[in-house]
Amino acid sequence: MKILMIGGTGTISMAITKRLAAQGEEVYLLNRGTRSHELPEGVKTITADISDEALVKEKLKGMSFDSVCEFIGFVPEQVERDFRLFDGITKQYIYISSASAYHKPVRSHVINEGTSLANPYWEYSRNKIACEELLMKLYREKGFPVTIVRPSHTYDECSVPLGVHGRNGSWQVVKRMIDGKPVIIHGDGSSLWTMTHNSDFAKGFCGLTGNPHSIGEAFQITSDESLTWDQIYETIASALGVKLNAYHVSSEFLASVSDYDFTGSLTGDKACSVVFDNSKLKRAVPGFCADIRFEQGIRMTLNNVLAHKELQKEDEEFDLWCDKVISALEKAKKDILM
Repeated sequence: MKILMIGGTGTISMAITKRLAAQGEEVYLLNRGTRSHELPEGVKTITADISDEALVKEKLKGMSFDSVCEFIGFVPEQVERDFRLFDGITKQYIYISSASAYHKPVRSHVINEGTSLANPYWEYSRNKIACEELLMKLYREKGFPVTIVRPSHTYDECSVPLGVHGRNGSWQVVKRMIDGKPVIIHGDGSSLWTMTHNSDFAKGFCGLTGNPHSIGEAFQITSDESLTWDQIYETIASALGVKLNAYHVSSEFLASVSDYDFTGSLTGDKACSVVFDNSKLKRAVPGFCADIRFEQGIRMTLNNVLAHKELQKEDEEFDLWCDKVISALEKAKKDILM
């Protein structure tokens, strides 16, 4: 197959690029070429900014694809642009949406593709919903060959997946664990969550690529493993060989005392207890199984992060904020008990 990846070098898409290349597919990446040195042999790069529609149209002149995969489309205007660029030159257009688009607050902890889409807490999710609605309209009215994919919390070897962290990623939380400092966990740590290794996600995604049963359909791709947030943090601490000093704080409080958009990322997503039913994906991609358990994947991630200083981005602002939140709550406890 001849496949065009828009982006193709991110947390999710790099694993897909590598898997498609290993399968012997003809893979093209349309991006600005900033990570081309990391690409597998044989992968071709079309260097352009997708937002420059005229330039992209010129560079794609005379080309056609079995599948075009959009990883960096976040608002309907970008999807409309893609329709203009790829209508008639691809047999399939795969759009990466988000499992955060599912109805919040959750009506049932079991989530499947039939779960309604609504998220009043997070604009990011509402934009994804709007993109999905536009694409399905184009499928129904214009025959645009759409497949929608909804990932949940997918991680790679470059960053430790967590619920509460600052703008520089998760390293500062890992450092707090190593230093024995208290680590903030949203809620009481008992809500269920799913972590999916990007190589497992790639298996499901590649199984949908060029799959005639996926046209006009939406699929979620996640692991079947469900963990509480306490288990997630305990697993990370165990892999580090340290004792977790957990400090539980309500998501609503965290959102009210910061500008980190915890209203969206927590209340609108990670604070909700969910279990994903991947039956539809397994029918379309027989044999799909997410093989990497979290304790296995997180060890691979930590080994890589600890071995590469450039992945250890400190965040003094977030560190001080954590200390301030914890100190204020401890003082409140003492004041109430006086």
